Amino acid sequence: MKSLVKEFINYLAVERGLADNTLDSYNRDLKQFMAFLENEKVDDVQQATRHVIMSYMLFLQKRGRATATVSRHLAALKSFYHFLLREKYIEKDPTANLESPKLEKKLPRILTVNEVENLLSQPRGIEPTGLRDKAMLELLYATGIRVSELISLDINHINLEMGYIRCFGKGSKERIVPVGSLARKCVSEYLQKGRAKLIKIRSEKALFVNQHGRRLTRQGFWKIIKKYANKAGIAKDITPHTLRHSFATHLLENGADLRSVQEMLGHADITTTQIYTHLTKGRLREVYTKSHPRA
Repeated sequence: MKSLVKEFINYLAVERGLADNTLDSYNRDLKQFMAFLENEKVDDVQQATRHVIMSYMLFLQKRGRATATVSRHLAALKSFYHFLLREKYIEKDPTANLESPKLEKKLPRILTVNEVENLLSQPRGIEPTGLRDKAMLELLYATGIRVSELISLDINHINLEMGYIRCFGKGSKERIVPVGSLARKCVSEYLQKGRAKLIKIRSEKALFVNQHGRRLTRQGFWKIIKKYANKAGIAKDITPHTLRHSFATHLLENGADLRSVQEMLGHADITTTQIYTHLTKGRLREVYTKSHPRA
C-alpha cells in the first residue's frame, strides 16, 4: 500500500506539478485511509470495495469531521483510484459515481473599506519591522494575493517601476498582478530603509524576512495581522485570507468585471470567484433598504 501511495504522490508532483502543501494533504488523507483499511482487516487498497469506501466516509462523519473534510478525503481517494486504474493496478474503480456530500456554502468574512483603512494605518514609525509590516499589509490588499504567495515573493518578483508583481499560485502557476501606487511606495520604503537592516546575508532572496533575516513564515504573518487587527479594534474574526476576500469584494462593488477579478486572484474556475458576487448583492440590498423611501 505504501509503495502505491508513494508512486501516486510522485506522479502528482512530477506530472501534475502540484504544490508541496497539496502533496502533503493527499499523503495525510491516504495514510489515514490505509489505517482504516488495516483496522477493517482489508489487506490492500486494491481490495477495497465500493462498500468499504462508503464505510470510510461514514466513519469520518461519525468522528465529527466537517463536510468539507469528508469531501476532501473522497476527492483524494477518487484521484488515487483513478491513477491505479490508469496504471492497470486495478480493473475497477470503487470510487466511480460516488458523490461528495453537499457542501454548505459559507460566504467569506470581509472588512469594510473603513476597517481596511484602519487596519493598514496601524503599522507606524520607521523601525524595520514596522516598515515591513506596512508594506506587507498594503501589498496584500493592493493585489489580493494569497498569504502563501506573499511570503513566497522574492526580490526579483516585484517590479516597482512598472507596477506589478509576479507570483506563483497553486500548482506553481505564474501570474502577473498590478500593484497600486500606495503599495509600491510602502514596499519601496521598506526596501530602502527596512529590509537591509533585517537580512543577515546579502544573498537572501526573500522579499519579506523576519527578525532573524530569514523568509517570513505563514505563522509569522498570522501573528502580525492579528496584532494589528487588535490594535485597530476590529472585532471580526480576522483570517490570513481576510484582506484577499476584501480586495475582491471591494473591486466588484466599484465596478470591476468578474473575469478580471478572477485573473487577479488566480482562480482556475470562475465559479470560485462568483462567491464574491453574493457579498456585493447583499451589500446592494443593504444600501437599498437604508436609502429607498419605500423599502
